[in-house]
Amino acid sequence: MRILFVGDSMTIGSAGEHTWRYHMWQHLNRSFGGPYRIVGPRTALYDQRAGAPVSQDYADPDFPERARAHLAGWGEGWLQMAPLIRETVAAHRAGVLLVSLGLIDLGFYTNAEQTAGNVRRFVAEARAANPSVRMLIMPVLPNVRAADDPAFGAEVRRFNALLAEAVAGLDGPGSPVVLAEPPADWDLHRDTYDGTHPSARGEHRMAAAFADALYEEWGLGAPYEARLAAH
Repeated sequence: MRILFVGDSMTIGSAGEHTWRYHMWQHLNRSFGGPYRIVGPRTALYDQRAGAPVSQDYADPDFPERARAHLAGWGEGWLQMAPLIRETVAAHRAGVLLVSLGLIDLGFYTNAEQTAGNVRRFVAEARAANPSVRMLIMPVLPNVRAADDPAFGAEVRRFNALLAEAVAGLDGPGSPVVLAEPPADWDLHRDTYDGTHPSARGEHRMAAAFADALYEEWGLGAPYEARLAAH
């Protein structure tokens, strides 16, 4: 199994963080019964001071470089990833995509309908590289802007509804596309450090959502350990 993480700032993470990718790697090491590899063209964290993805300062220095791979970017969304996913899947022979995107699109680039269109383009491009690719997609999680701006909150809800419709229509036995169940009762004060980006607890909860979906949908790995999710 070759796993590719695709995401925005919540997935790339900032210098000094573990990231939910790290916790997912630890979980797979504990639970996955067969060979797997984390793949992707990037390994860096975003450096807030430099304003660029140039840091390798992970909270755990023993996080190996081979497991740091991803396709995630600060300020990048479905709009930016759809043109990149075909070449990335092909070059890295990715078979399972764990995707968390959408907030940055709605905040800066596209409305809900346009963003849903980019979801469809992303899926088509990934399948063009690997017709049997599997995808788990996370809806946009609650965030401070959606809480404080009613119009933006409505746009997020609209997109999440359109995302669910798109996933249901795109899913198929040869190349399944599944909506990952978001962490229940996502708490902006406990699960984020700034109303958007995951705190240590939020990192665990994002990893748990993807890990549980992998297990429930395809029997890969095991349920995420509750003692870690409770951080």
